[in-house]
Formats: sequence, structure tokens, C-alpha cells
Amino acid sequence: MKEISTATPSRRQFLQVMSAGLLWTLIPASANAMEAGAVTKSVFRLKGRAWVNGNPVDMNTVIKPNDTVKTGQGSELVFVVGEHAMLLRGRSHLVIEPHESESVGSLLIGGLRLFAGKLLSVSRNKGMRINTPSATLGIRGTGVYLEAGPERTYFCTCYGEVDVQATNDPDSKETVVSAHHDKPLYIYGKGQAGQSIHPVGRLPVPNHTDEELIMAEALVGRVPPFTEKL
Repeated sequence: MKEISTATPSRRQFLQVMSAGLLWTLIPASANAMEAGAVTKSVFRLKGRAWVNGNPVDMNTVIKPNDTVKTGQGSELVFVVGEHAMLLRGRSHLVIEPHESESVGSLLIGGLRLFAGKLLSVSRNKGMRINTPSATLGIRGTGVYLEAGPERTYFCTCYGEVDVQATNDPDSKETVVSAHHDKPLYIYGKGQAGQSIHPVGRLPVPNHTDEELIMAEALVGRVPPFTEKL
């Protein structure tokens, strides 16, 4: 993982550099991408192949709750639903679940179900859940990264607070409060009762970077909390 240097002259300068050098060169965002605090455009980057409800994705595809998103091998999809931004890597299978209290057409997400693959997700002040084959994650407005396999989930609370529970082991559960990748975990689908969650150490952090978190938050008009110290 690329660490953000605290020697950066200022937070504002840092974010300007990121905006000019990473975000807008990689993602063809439009000037009217935001309206009343919510992003109206869905797809901001597509590398390779992806499908929504079985239909090929292009830059005009709309992604919303109740949709199923899949990516091909070696692909990458960056997209936004309401105020929630996500990066989905290759060979992933994701279902976006609506919030139970919201009306038809709402963009508020109630949950994400990652059957397989790799997902980076950022949200704020919206309680939701993420399910994988081996883990149930209660999200309280955070930045998270996870890799879901049939027997094990890698999960990093990049910042924020998350309630973690092993799907097949109700005795294995804990709450993680993280400022900056403080406690990544493996959650196993099979194991001894009460021992299905294991810390994996702070470094190295596989397959996701601070730059990607900054990019995702910028798409919905925010910055990650860890940049506030810059």
C-alpha cells in the first residue's frame, strides 16, 4: 500500500494534486455529475468487461438498488449509487440491496451482497450491511475493502466503525473502530466456535490504496477522514 506522507505541505494542496493527477485523469467525470449532494451519473470508470443484470456495461449505464453487477477477469468498474461510491475488481459478483424503508426508485442502499470478488466501498452516515459467504458486516458510514472467497473473507476497515460477525459462527463477532487500516481481519466460513475471526496485521494492505479511497470519496463530494491530518 502507498502511504500518504505527513510531509505534504497542506491538505488543500494534497487534494488538488490528487484531483489533477489521479482522479480526473483516470475517470471521465462530467461537470454536472453532482446534483443536490447526490451523484446522478453511475459509471465513472470501466476497464475490461462488466454486466448489470446480464447486460453489458458502458459509460451510460445506470446502476441502482436491486441490480446485480458482475465483472470479467482483469476488469475494474468504478461506480456510484446515490451517495455511495464503489470500486469493483475483476471476477466479482455483487448484488445491491435496497433500503427497506425507502420508496421505489430511491438510491439509498440497504445492503451489499458480495458473493465473490473484491470490493472497495465508501459511505457516510448511512447504516447498512455487507454480506459475503463467510461474513456479515454492519457498516456505520465507513471506507472498507474486502475480498470474498468461498471459505474466507479478507476485510479491512479502512476508516470508521464496523460490526463484524462470522456467518456460520455467531460466537465469533467483534466491533472494529479504525482510523486508518488499523485492524484488517480474516473471517473464515469454517472453524472452531468463537475462533472464526483472525487479525492479519496492519501491513501490508493487499490490493487497495489510500489514493483509491480518496478517488472514491471525491466522486461523492467528500474526503476520507485520514486526510484531515494533512
